[in-house]
Amino acid sequence: MNQRWIWQNSQWTEFYWDNDVLQPLLRECHKRIGLLQGKQSVSSNSEDQALDTLLQNLLASSAIEGEELNASSVRSSLARHLGISEAEPYPVSDRSEGLAELLIDALTNLDSPLTQERLCYWQKLLFPESVLSITQKIRVGQLRGPEPMQVVSGRLDRQKVHFEAPPRDGLESQLQHFCDWFNQGADCQDTDPLLRAATAHLWFVTLHPFDDGNGRLTRAITDMALAQSDSQSVRLFAMSVAILDMRSEYYNALETAQWHRDDERGSDITEWCQWFLKTLLTSVNNAINQIDRTIVKARFWQTFRDMPLSAEQRRVLNRLLDGGPKGFEHGISAAQYQKVAKVSKATATRHLADLVAKGCIQRLPGGGRSTRYSLPSSEISL
Repeated sequence: MNQRWIWQNSQWTEFYWDNDVLQPLLRECHKRIGLLQGKQSVSSNSEDQALDTLLQNLLASSAIEGEELNASSVRSSLARHLGISEAEPYPVSDRSEGLAELLIDALTNLDSPLTQERLCYWQKLLFPESVLSITQKIRVGQLRGPEPMQVVSGRLDRQKVHFEAPPRDGLESQLQHFCDWFNQGADCQDTDPLLRAATAHLWFVTLHPFDDGNGRLTRAITDMALAQSDSQSVRLFAMSVAILDMRSEYYNALETAQWHRDDERGSDITEWCQWFLKTLLTSVNNAINQIDRTIVKARFWQTFRDMPLSAEQRRVLNRLLDGGPKGFEHGISAAQYQKVAKVSKATATRHLADLVAKGCIQRLPGGGRSTRYSLPSSEISL
């Protein structure tokens, strides 16, 4: 059969999928989201947790496009827009303010229709005048020009073309079609909200209606679609973080979804929905693990709140409790303790022996230089 771009089919927006294939994933996603909601309800500092999640989402969404943001500035802007007071707010910028306004608008003004004017305003928020250089020829706050639009990734000197967007001619009507569908679908009972979000993501990124910022706008629209179904849970997991961790797979999934075989029914997006749901599930599981670590940490310090410990010992214990990429999932050695605590080798050995004696850590099997220590299993199990 002849292959062509998905949008070259006259019925390309008539999306469909194989329910039998997707149902197991959908059930697992909803099950884990329910578990996340339950764990969050008994966790403290939910306001700080939501702020941290939104911050991670913004930072990751920009990092996917190769942009590194000032995390402190973005956090202060998010806190300001959410009405959260900070003890020591960091100076904000036009960039951080625009990003925060875009995300908060997408997640809170859920009853306001998605329009071309709103999308243009969002794109304008991504590119305030203070961050545009004279070398950047970006149409800000308006749709892209007549030039062919190719979606690429990688370094400027080694870019890979993943797909080509529809031509500029007729883009307004296609974007209006998307907005009409999105606005009608918020209350639709026929489509699972997670599949609606997956469809919105693929549809908008395929249109690629702006010169720049399409990826970040796509992910904001995805968050909005998820929030319209469940405004609380979307503040608990950061899907852009999971996409960033699997960036190459993300672009490959988008590229695969763009190739379309002749089909009178429309566009089969089963494979794309599978990738989307798996990535969503990863995001939710990461959030569950983070809440578990928070609960374990609070319980640990409740147990050892009166234990006389040095500042260095507390620092290392917190690293063990935090887990994740910066933690020590397989225990910590004396050499690692020395580096984290910034103490001598003799002091590290003495501190570790003291922590074992006090029951804060346990010695793992092995000996000599390979000896490692971890938190007691009784303190880290939920």
